[in-house]
Amino acid sequence: MSDSRLTSALLTPVADEDGAPFWEYAARGELRVQACAACDELRFPPRPCCPHCQSFDSEWRRMSGKGRIWSYVLPHPPLLPAYAAQAPYNAVIVELTDAPRIRLVGNVVTEPGAALDSVDPARLRIGARVQVAFTDPGDGVTVPRWLLERP
Repeated sequence: MSDSRLTSALLTPVADEDGAPFWEYAARGELRVQACAACDELRFPPRPCCPHCQSFDSEWRRMSGKGRIWSYVLPHPPLLPAYAAQAPYNAVIVELTDAPRIRLVGNVVTEPGAALDSVDPARLRIGARVQVAFTDPGDGVTVPRWLLERP
């Protein structure tokens, strides 16, 4: 199977009304998080009402794109053929540096657009610093991936 067929078989997010701005900003290469315009609390995943003050007023704040690996797994065995072909790969939870209560799920890769298995699993550590990189895995949706800050 060619790399393009493998990439297009990967799962991609489906944007809902609340999360659509996140994906629109990602397509522009910006990592933004929803914030309450009334009480200033950041929230993720996006939702219509602030869980802190119940306000429906929100805005999208640009983040630095820096974070640290909060947790990770090496799924085995992968259940979908496109993922099995890229094993061993990682799935990480990244805690954002400028919003420590916000955690995003993704993969650590060597460069934007690289295969999911491009980073040796032995290089991953809890607390490792990462920087966001955006890529379109082939379905027209730009997703955040993560690069180790010290290669």
